[in-house]
Amino acid sequence: MPIGAIIFDLDGTLADTLDGIVDSLNSVLDEFGLPTHERDAFRRFIGDGVHKLVERALPDDKHHLAGDVLERYLPVLMTHGGEASRPYEGADRLLDALAASGTPFSVLSNKPHEPTVDVVARLFGQWRFAEVAGAKPGVPIKPDPTVALALAQHMGVAPGDCAFVGDSDVDMETARNAGMIAVGAAYGLRGRAELQAAGAHHLIDAPDELLRLIQ
Repeated sequence: MPIGAIIFDLDGTLADTLDGIVDSLNSVLDEFGLPTHERDAFRRFIGDGVHKLVERALPDDKHHLAGDVLERYLPVLMTHGGEASRPYEGADRLLDALAASGTPFSVLSNKPHEPTVDVVARLFGQWRFAEVAGAKPGVPIKPDPTVALALAQHMGVAPGDCAFVGDSDVDMETARNAGMIAVGAAYGLRGRAELQAAGAHHLIDAPDELLRLIQ
């Protein structure tokens, strides 16, 4: 497979960040006197950006509080979210191999930019990423391909030679929209069935299984 560069999603792909997100948002919901949610519910809340995350977590009659909840959630996530996150088993071997081969790699997440950078620095600071991009105001988020295409250009590869690795239908749609190779992380938050239905070209059951596709 002619893969010249990799773009990784973060949550559910390189890092298991679910506990940090659950604990952070549930603590904020509790502060507001709002219902909290079980861990598994967050698997469906995550993936379309922080605004959708908060909206999905709120009762239908409390959406008018979304702005206030979001404003409180972001600093809590910055303080506590990264502390509860951990790399997936095999991510270190994968990044070591990519670095040794000179294959460039980046991160593109719908998580806000600052927490994205923070988690990557905490968990993967020993590796040199070509770019780490989270959601920024005024910049379209996935599945819009704008940022993915810019990352491929920055890494010096054509879109068709770039693998986009993610754990959700949003990631697979982003890959298709950008004309990239869609690799589904079946070990992540959403599971194999969603990735297959979303048109993944390949599925992997651990991060370092990506190496067999490249090699």
